[in-house]
Amino acid sequence: MRATKDTERFPVPPDRNSLYFRSVMTLPLSGLLVVSLEQAVAAPLCSCRLADAGARVIKIERPEGDFARHYDDLAHGESAYFVWLNRGKESVVLDLTAARDKALLATMLARADVFVQNLKPGSLEKLGFSRERLRREHPRLITCSITGYGDSGPYAQRKAYDLLIQAESGLSSLTGGPDAPARVGVSVVDIAAGLAAYEAILEALIARSQSGQGADLPISLFDAVAEWMTVPLIQHEGGRTPQRIGLAHPSISPYGVFKSKDGIDILISIQSDREWRILAEQVLGDAALAADPLFATNVERVKRRDETDARVAGAFGARDAEPLLDQLAAAQIAFARVSDLARFARHPHLRRITVGSPSGPLSYPASPRWHEAPYGPVPALGEHTEQVRREFAKEHVGSIE
Repeated sequence: MRATKDTERFPVPPDRNSLYFRSVMTLPLSGLLVVSLEQAVAAPLCSCRLADAGARVIKIERPEGDFARHYDDLAHGESAYFVWLNRGKESVVLDLTAARDKALLATMLARADVFVQNLKPGSLEKLGFSRERLRREHPRLITCSITGYGDSGPYAQRKAYDLLIQAESGLSSLTGGPDAPARVGVSVVDIAAGLAAYEAILEALIARSQSGQGADLPISLFDAVAEWMTVPLIQHEGGRTPQRIGLAHPSISPYGVFKSKDGIDILISIQSDREWRILAEQVLGDAALAADPLFATNVERVKRRDETDARVAGAFGARDAEPLLDQLAAAQIAFARVSDLARFARHPHLRRITVGSPSGPLSYPASPRWHEAPYGPVPALGEHTEQVRREFAKEHVGSIE
């Protein structure tokens, strides 16, 4: 990908006095240097959050680039994954089989506060940058390594990707309808691991401010999603294995999708027996059902899920969506319309940001951060290589062998 001029990457030319450049200096992680040897989703998500919080993130890419750059070309010619996960970073292309580029990476790590990497197991050691040596030579450095299964155990040397871990962890067995397991529709394992890594790095930075010592943080995709599987595992070991039931809840009833007379899918969630009585009386118009001991508790309703759902479905199917939604809102029953992506794109609560990229400004959902500083642009492949080479040349420390 060719390097581009600033005027092509920003809606307006950047200015050192602009809000972006001024606000970066006041963000929580401003002044920190992060070096990330990363690709795909989990590590880039982690370093993206660090960049959003003001850290300087130098992204090391192989000559052909992070392979996520080529997943698709649907963001004005860029990859949707890449533009989501790589805003605010500097792209530096290195060939780490070459002594010159190994030396440059070693120089950057000598100055860095945080090193993030998600190479396949053993790759970092083969390059000469073992975590043990980095910790010994740079005691203030925080190293974070994201792998499929962690440092030890029978699967430690396996390659692993999001969908493989969804399958291996049992997550896919809970996802979808009764006929077959399904993939969660976004890269939920990678996201879980990336956010776990970000959380661990923030904790390590706080600890370093007190002790002066860095840390070595191994994060695994499997561990990240295994912890999310706690409730279904406890339920399984307690004798009631959750089943795939589509857009419904295995432990709560009624909690699922019901169709209105005019064909709109409405999902409701009844979280307490009090809410059930309100639903039955004020929305279903059935005072007898509200008082019926066979449906009085969630345990009893789950036992009679088919009949519970049939009562709700009958009442919902008799009226159009808009007055029904008004009635649910008035009764303070939790509900949602089942949206597709076209509806989501127009959602009144969707907060969007505009981010510069090599192909022009892009609009996509904002992250749930607490501050409103602007986001940095998405870099072109190798855009900052020569600048970084010049900057670190005077600090050359030699290659790690």
